[in-house]
Amino acid sequence: MKVSDYPIQNGRIDKWIIEAFLLLNSSYPEDLKVNTFFSRTKIKDLILSGNIKVDGIKNKNPAYKINPKNEIIINLPEVVEYDLKAENIPINIVFEDEHLLVINKEPNFVVHPSPGHNSGTLVNAILYHCDGKLSGIGGIKRPGIVHRLDKDTSGLMLVAKTEIAHLSLSDMFKNHSIERNYQLLVWNVPDSNGLIDQPIGRSKFNRKKMAINLNGKKAVTHWTLLETFSNLVSLISCKLETGRTHQIRVHMSSIGHSLIGDKIYGGLPKKNKTQNSIQKNIITKCKNFSRQALHSKTLTFEHPISKKQMHFDIDLPNDIRNLINSIK
Repeated sequence: MKVSDYPIQNGRIDKWIIEAFLLLNSSYPEDLKVNTFFSRTKIKDLILSGNIKVDGIKNKNPAYKINPKNEIIINLPEVVEYDLKAENIPINIVFEDEHLLVINKEPNFVVHPSPGHNSGTLVNAILYHCDGKLSGIGGIKRPGIVHRLDKDTSGLMLVAKTEIAHLSLSDMFKNHSIERNYQLLVWNVPDSNGLIDQPIGRSKFNRKKMAINLNGKKAVTHWTLLETFSNLVSLISCKLETGRTHQIRVHMSSIGHSLIGDKIYGGLPKKNKTQNSIQKNIITKCKNFSRQALHSKTLTFEHPISKKQMHFDIDLPNDIRNLINSIK
C-alpha cells in the first residue's frame, strides 16, 4: 500500500491503516466487502508482532509517523474460522437505525461466544436479527460488540451495525465521552456520595478475578446513595468514568459495600448482635438473590453519524424491583 495513493491525512501508522482499509472496503461491491477485524487494538497487535513493514523494514511502533513516500506491507495471519450461527432468540430492542442498536439486555444472558458458550448468546441473537450483517471490527467471535455487560448484569447496551459506527463508538468509549449510569443494591450503608479512584488489574491470587492493583489500569467510579433498607442494604447509582472489567463490583467491594448476589466479590453485612427478625429476614432474602443486583440504567452519547444527542433510560428489571419491594 503506497501512502500517497490514499487521500488520508498522514499521522500514526495504526490509525492510518484502519482508515485505509475502511476506504478500500467502501470501494468494493457488496459481495466483495471484507467483514473483518480492523480495530485499533488488532492493528496494534499486528504491528507489535512484526506483521507490518514500512519500506521493507519491520515496524513495531504503533505511533510511527508515516509520510507520503512510505510504502506499507501488511501480512495478515491466517484467519481461524469460527462457527458462529444466527439464532432466533428474542431480544429487547430499545432503539435501532441503520448504524446501531440499543438493547435492554436480560440478566443471565451471555454477550458473546466463549468456551462453554458457543450458542445462545446475545451475538447469536443479534446476527439473526440483522440477517448476519454486522460490523466485523469486534472480531470473529464478537461482531458488532462495542462494549459488554457481564452475564448476570441487566440493562442498556450498545451494538454497532456498521464499521464506521463501530470505530466512532469505540473511540467514544476510549475517550470516556459516553455517559453510563448503573443502579445496584449493596450491603451496608455508604456515605451519601463519593468517588473511588483506584486502578484495577488481575488479582495476584486468582487470575480469574480482578482486584485493586497499583500496576493495573486507571479506574474511576462515582456513586450516589438513593435509598436504604433497615440499615442493612442500600440502593445506589454509579457513574463510570472508565470501563474496566468488573469495575463497579471490584470498587464497591473494596470499600465494604459489595453487591447483593455477587458470588465472586460479594460479602455479607457488618455483624450486629442486635439484629432483629426483620433484619435477619432481609439478609436471608438478599443471600438467596440469584445474581449480582446490577443494572445498566442510562446511556447518553452522540450518534456517530447524525451527531444527534441520544439518551436512553430503562427501569430496573422485575427481579431487582421485587427484591426491593420485599425488603422495604
